[in-house]
Amino acid sequence: MNYPEQRRTARSHAFATAFRLTLVAAAVASAGTAQARVTRIVIDSTTPVTGQSIAYEQIRGRAFGELDPTDAHNAVITDINLGLDADGKLRYETSFSIIKPVDLSQASGFLWHDVPNRGGNITIVAAERELHDIGLASGWQGDNAGATGIPNPHGLVTALNQWVALPMAKDSTGALVTGKALGRILNRSGPNSAPLNVGGNPIPYLPATLDTTQAVLTTHTHETSNGVVTVGSVIPSSDWAYGTCSATNPFPGTPQNIDTNSLPGSLPVQICLRNGFDPTLLYQLVYPVKGAYVLGAGIAAFRDVGSFFKYQTADDLGTPNPIAGRVTASAIRGVSQSGNFTRQFIYMGMNQDEAGRKVHDGAWPQIAGRRVVANLRWGQPDGVLELYQAGSEGPQWWTDYPDVARNLPTNGIFTRCNLNGTCPKVIEHFGSSEVFALKMTMEWVGTSANADIPLTRNVRRYYVPSTTHGGGAGGFNWQPTNTGASCPGNNWGTGTFRANPMPSTQMINVIRVAMRNWIMNGTPPPASRYPTLAGGNLVDPNRVAMGFPANVPGVPDSIFAPENFIFPVFDYDWGTSFNFSDASGVATNLPPNIRQVIPMKVPRVDADGNELGGVPTTLRDAPLGTYLGWNITSAGFHAAQVCNYVGGYIPFALTQAERLANGDPRLSLLERYGSHAGYVTAVTNAANNAYSQGYLLAADRDALIAAAAASTVLIPQPSEPTARTAPLRAPGRSPVPNPILAD
Repeated sequence: MNYPEQRRTARSHAFATAFRLTLVAAAVASAGTAQARVTRIVIDSTTPVTGQSIAYEQIRGRAFGELDPTDAHNAVITDINLGLDADGKLRYETSFSIIKPVDLSQASGFLWHDVPNRGGNITIVAAERELHDIGLASGWQGDNAGATGIPNPHGLVTALNQWVALPMAKDSTGALVTGKALGRILNRSGPNSAPLNVGGNPIPYLPATLDTTQAVLTTHTHETSNGVVTVGSVIPSSDWAYGTCSATNPFPGTPQNIDTNSLPGSLPVQICLRNGFDPTLLYQLVYPVKGAYVLGAGIAAFRDVGSFFKYQTADDLGTPNPIAGRVTASAIRGVSQSGNFTRQFIYMGMNQDEAGRKVHDGAWPQIAGRRVVANLRWGQPDGVLELYQAGSEGPQWWTDYPDVARNLPTNGIFTRCNLNGTCPKVIEHFGSSEVFALKMTMEWVGTSANADIPLTRNVRRYYVPSTTHGGGAGGFNWQPTNTGASCPGNNWGTGTFRANPMPSTQMINVIRVAMRNWIMNGTPPPASRYPTLAGGNLVDPNRVAMGFPANVPGVPDSIFAPENFIFPVFDYDWGTSFNFSDASGVATNLPPNIRQVIPMKVPRVDADGNELGGVPTTLRDAPLGTYLGWNITSAGFHAAQVCNYVGGYIPFALTQAERLANGDPRLSLLERYGSHAGYVTAVTNAANNAYSQGYLLAADRDALIAAAAASTVLIPQPSEPTARTAPLRAPGRSPVPNPILAD
């Protein structure tokens, strides 16, 4: 074993020991005398909510709380001892909103605690209000870079939808801690300054100095999906500046305001170049920063708010809890970034409050296959796993499972909560874009990617095949507008293919009912359904292994090359001050070296290129084209590579003659269905199949069939060939694929 590996192994053992000691301490600590908690709430407004059969209202307010750093429940929080007031407590202020029946006697007793995504406001939907549920949302993201400003110790930004104001870490002299941050700029051109963004939002850390000799600005001429970087050059410090500039305000422009007392008005950080930006280059800046939010305290604030409204009758000043005594069961729920928060919340043991009580009975992380980076000094919770963004470190799976490839301790997301019996019942669902760009399948097969990780009995997993991130708009539109899908992330670009319309709405409706029934009545949800290695539907990410048909229009073989296709997990070396299991501490290596590339797996596909192994869905089983969880970047720095986490859609040809002329191997609409009535029959069969297996509600089944009947699929239009009425279905080809068997 070489020295770096010895050092890494020793570091892993040290983290494992500290981790176990923390678990033991948390298990022994119960209702201590100094409990971190919400001490005061303020109600700012009460407004009516329309759209349901009984009267509802929304209460907006703020919660004030304190954390005791000596409480074992808070020991996991990075820098908690650097954010204390004079009395030794860390204090926070967070927003919240409650949606509830005006007459609380009508409330069902079920509470959804929704996690805001990047500070956005969120409320329970009308279907949940018709069930008479209560909705709670509260802040957690201490930097809140995605909203209109940054809450900070120097003054609150009340324009934010949901926020939490946290202290910044200070050293022993009382000065703000300093360190390094990394930011990237791409697909920019011309003389205008460009912002340092992460996930499309401002990086929330100001430069410690405007002296550019203290930073390094490097260009990259190319980056592959599997992490090979071609470095261009280092831009001389005299040729760039922190500030805003344009053709009318040329370089060096107006200097950046880096006074932390002026936050949030000084953000975002802008970079000016003497010679302007070259759109063929990516610009990467490593720069000194000051002022690190104690981000992990925001996770504890979310815990405390959930506990207060579930269990307490009033705050310390006697202000009553507006839903006191009406919550008998609750679930934490988050989507995408906030779904990643949900997983991190459980992993950190935050589902147990300081009185030893379980905060939430259920958890529903949606389209989220990792843990958000919200407990790291200078963490960037807005990151979306682009190059050099943390988020895949440590266990991403639920049960204890070895991480042999990265030489990390055997842990799982449930490791802490299993010790004290506070693990929630979990339902998670994903789609295809999470596989190809958000590195999800490591949760299923670990870092060795050679065996399926077993699910525990209190977890259900549903894979909605061939969907884009968050699902598409649905409907039965054979040829939607031929506009390339926009690729999310840091100014990534536009996709080549149309937006993927494959919806996940119907499965979400199933899960909503299943979660409530599981928690409130003990009724088991439908069986988990997702691609597995054992079932033969989880394979290597290449065209042959996937079974993807050759010569599909617009899909070159080159996209399946490792340098262009799936985004793998990178085993980054973040430095010796970084906890590689918890993704906490301090990352000091910027940019980090990539120690190794963790292999990914992807679903196998059928002859049309549509994915196998997931839950049965109507549009997938009565398709109008190929529905992709990936897309191809049309132009810019990442041209001809996978277009971040967005899907695509390639319609089938109308007739056999048309597809043969295009060399398309996929059967045409007329060959498949013969007529509009034939297509409606296919949709009816597919919908009934999904309903019979428990993956579609009756109301949604009926609505889908009615929508197919009302569609124009294979109904002649003046500009369409009359040959539509002549069925040309290939012999032996069923208009509806066989039901997908469970793996």
